[in-house]
Amino acid sequence: MVDSFEEAVRQGFMMNSESTSSSRIVVGVDGSEPSKAALRWAVEQARVNGDAVDAVFAWESPTSWYGLTPPSDEEMRTYASRAQEVLDQAVEDALGPGSGRPVPLRSTAVQGHAAAVLIDAAAGAKMLIVGNRGRGEFREALLGSVSMHCAQHAPCPVVVMR
Repeated sequence: MVDSFEEAVRQGFMMNSESTSSSRIVVGVDGSEPSKAALRWAVEQARVNGDAVDAVFAWESPTSWYGLTPPSDEEMRTYASRAQEVLDQAVEDALGPGSGRPVPLRSTAVQGHAAAVLIDAAAGAKMLIVGNRGRGEFREALLGSVSMHCAQHAPCPVVVMR
C-alpha cells in the first residue's frame, strides 16, 4: 500500500527518476469527465514542452465502521489494487490504449485526501492540473473543494479544467 507520492517513487511505482524532476506535469485523475479532460490537456501540454505526465489518483478507505472492525491489511491491499485499476481504466478511457502515447506517462494511486496527495505530488513539478466538477459557487464555498485547495496551496502553477 502506498501512503504518499514520495513513497510511491521510493518503492519504484514510478517509471524512472524523472518523476521528481521539474520536467513533469502532475494531473489529478479520479475517473470523472473533468479529470479525463484534464489528463488529455496535460498530455498535450507535455507533448508540446517535452515533459512527462504523472497521473495521480487519491483514495481513502471508508472512515465509518459503525462498531465493526476496521479493514484488514488484506482488505486495504484490495482497496489499493482497486484504486490503481480505476486509475488505469480512466487513463485508458481518456487516452486510449497505452502503446504509442506521445509522452512518458506514469500513473500512481495513493491513499490519502485528494488535495493533500496532489499537493505532495506537485512538489518539484512544472504544473498541477485538476478537473472541476462544477458543483457551483455556493456549494464549493460551503464544502470546500480539491481544486480550490490545490490552487491555494500547491508549490507550482495550477490549472483547473472546467
